[in-house]
Amino acid sequence: MTATAVLPRPRPAPDDLRLPAAAHPATADAGGRAAASERVLHQLVRRELRLLAELAPWAPGDDAPRTRALTRHAELIGRVLLHHHAVERDRLWPALQRALPGDRELAAHLDRWRERCAGIDHALRDVATAARQWAVVGNVRSRDAFALACLDLADAVAAQTAEEERTLLPLLGHLDPAEWAAIARSACAGLGWRERLFVLGLALEDACAGDRARLLCGLRRGTRTAWRVYGSGRYRAGVVRLRGEPPAA
Repeated sequence: MTATAVLPRPRPAPDDLRLPAAAHPATADAGGRAAASERVLHQLVRRELRLLAELAPWAPGDDAPRTRALTRHAELIGRVLLHHHAVERDRLWPALQRALPGDRELAAHLDRWRERCAGIDHALRDVATAARQWAVVGNVRSRDAFALACLDLADAVAAQTAEEERTLLPLLGHLDPAEWAAIARSACAGLGWRERLFVLGLALEDACAGDRARLLCGLRRGTRTAWRVYGSGRYRAGVVRLRGEPPAA
């Protein structure tokens, strides 16, 4: 079965035309690159969680290969999100606090961020539990529980990332470029090479032209070559297997 109605559509490239000159990928400051990286990751996680919630009810409850494909994808997205939170908590926000010492408004924003992310971490555990139960029980009820857990997590992530993008991302212009470069190098830590290329495809899929350019320019030359030579083709095939349709872009 396909799920055409829930496939993402790429954000239009003209987004790029509204960026200030300093945000061009070749000249963007650390804050511009950091904010773009955060936005792209947020879009990826929001979209994939929502897709999982929409795709799961189409799967037969006792179809083990389909169950495995969907629950493994949920596990990958969960690992990406947990690592993202760890990088923010342990490196990005401390760097921002060093750049803005004694800023009470920033401290209040970070308190809210921690509270919201604690709820998301709890919802991630619920998804993992539901995934294991579906794999073991293999019926419609366990499948639907997994879909609902994904939907609850998607709603929580949407609310939290909207707040983060409204209150914290505008402050990233204060980051020291060297600190952001070190933080960026920790992206995708813990993922295998194929997983990294797949996550790159997820990130590129519905990003605007400017964010795509920033993301690709920040990669090592070997990674860009690997993406062009075989990564994009494998990504397309993987998405077709997962969703029943090719990527939106």
